[in-house]
Amino acid sequence: MTTSSAKSATSTQPLRGKRILIAKPGLDGHDVGAKVIALALRDAGADVIYSGLRKTPGFIARTAVDEDVDAVGLSILSGSHNDLVAETIEQLNALKGEGIPLFVGGTIPAHDQEALRAQGVRGVFTSDMPLADVIDTIVRTLS
Repeated sequence: MTTSSAKSATSTQPLRGKRILIAKPGLDGHDVGAKVIALALRDAGADVIYSGLRKTPGFIARTAVDEDVDAVGLSILSGSHNDLVAETIEQLNALKGEGIPLFVGGTIPAHDQEALRAQGVRGVFTSDMPLADVIDTIVRTLS
């Protein structure tokens, strides 16, 4: 690959070499949004691990640490984002994964977004956000 080709591949795939876990904590059974984000991350060059539905925060934290991911994205539509995020952060910290950036997407009311950021969440994404903005936020965080 020539230098210009390498630069082109990097610019079109800004997350190349990054490992990102997408997870669905809690009892929510709707994962279309999580799969859309997973595909967008893959298209941006990331190695995406999708945990599947109804995972516990402990399972998510263990997977994140075991898979040596660069970031974790939680998709939460159930309304229990405050508790699930707090427990996931607690579990990550217990497993020495406190440095792993955490993103949250789904049905997150505006009045809860700042509280999630105060807990350490690096980005809060809602369904009305353009995919390009979501990816850009993740790229900036992981660069």
